[in-house]
Amino acid sequence: MENKTVYIKPKRNAEVMKEDVFLKDIASLTCTDEPLLAKAKALKVYHFQEGGEKRVVISNLRLIELIQGLEKGVSVENVGEMDTLIKLVKMEKKGFLVWMKVVFVALISFFGTAFTIMAFHNDIGIHDVFNRIYEQVMGQTSNGFTTLEVTYSLGLAVGITLFFNHIGGRRITQDPTPIEVEMRVYEKDVDDTLIETADREGKTIDAS
Repeated sequence: MENKTVYIKPKRNAEVMKEDVFLKDIASLTCTDEPLLAKAKALKVYHFQEGGEKRVVISNLRLIELIQGLEKGVSVENVGEMDTLIKLVKMEKKGFLVWMKVVFVALISFFGTAFTIMAFHNDIGIHDVFNRIYEQVMGQTSNGFTTLEVTYSLGLAVGITLFFNHIGGRRITQDPTPIEVEMRVYEKDVDDTLIETADREGKTIDAS
């Protein structure tokens, strides 16, 4: 009997929108045997119960076990993660509540950032520094609204724009923004913690 090999690359984190989770939703697969590949992709690996947990960790060993159960003589090569965190995500319909959330977050971000900048400038005494520089260069007292304040404010705006790598909805360069980098690091740490916690509590779905 010919030995058939299925190559599987499970994801670290997979989000699904339906209660039934199939292998193709959480992993990439390839095999020279097309019928076997189709059956492997259609394997149901988990079902979220109504009102139950919205997250589950499934071991790669469980996925291998399911694939090997399709036919005799099937071998599986894993080229991805050892455990996959699956999250059930329900998409919210756009409505008044969603728009209110967007407006609320936008206001918090704007005023929070403005307050942080002002508090920082107050701590370092930027107003006094500008006054002394203006008096030394111009020989007269600053009225608080000079070229220094204007150019500094413009430079601050340009610097923030360049730092966050966005103008409106467009990127300045193709590099990820600092926020995106930090979010990916944060997401990875959260995934690692959830996977390790599930393993310690014995909640990981493993091979039988």
